Amino acid sequence: MKVEDSQALRFILQDEIYLLNEDKLNYAKPDNQQTPASQPQPETITLKPIFNYLGANKKHFLVLTNYPNNDFIADDHLAALESVLGRKNHGREDVAILNAAKNNSEYSELLSHFKPQTILILGEQAIPSGIDQPKFNQVEKRDGINLLYTFAFDTMMSNVDNKKAFWEQVKSL
Repeated sequence: MKVEDSQALRFILQDEIYLLNEDKLNYAKPDNQQTPASQPQPETITLKPIFNYLGANKKHFLVLTNYPNNDFIADDHLAALESVLGRKNHGREDVAILNAAKNNSEYSELLSHFKPQTILILGEQAIPSGIDQPKFNQVEKRDGINLLYTFAFDTMMSNVDNKKAFWEQVKSL
């Protein structure tokens, strides 16, 4: 095994290490004790959040839901969402459906990871932290992103007026 940095050897080998003459100068102290001249500094690593979402996000269209009892969205609500997205020529592979109940993330983290051009927030509970309250059922432009905060599917599925209001806004996305 060839190691280019002689200081790395102490991490690889736990036994005694004998130094070559040219390496002794790197370890010499004024009092002639043979210990390393400098200790390696610990490295700070920032961990990025891992998101579990449905879809492939090909068109950078982020859909935020809130379903504590589902991984992403209830099956009947997913079918309704896919029907709406289909009318906009978007399939499941074009969007990222993220369940806020399972992924507690800051708005800035979502922007950094998904790089959305459009964000659809389905219900108040799906609003991420770190964002000013969006206008309800009105498309807004924020940071160059089309943002729509609208009804959760629970309140839409049983109310025709809510469905119509939702569709009118989604058409403009």
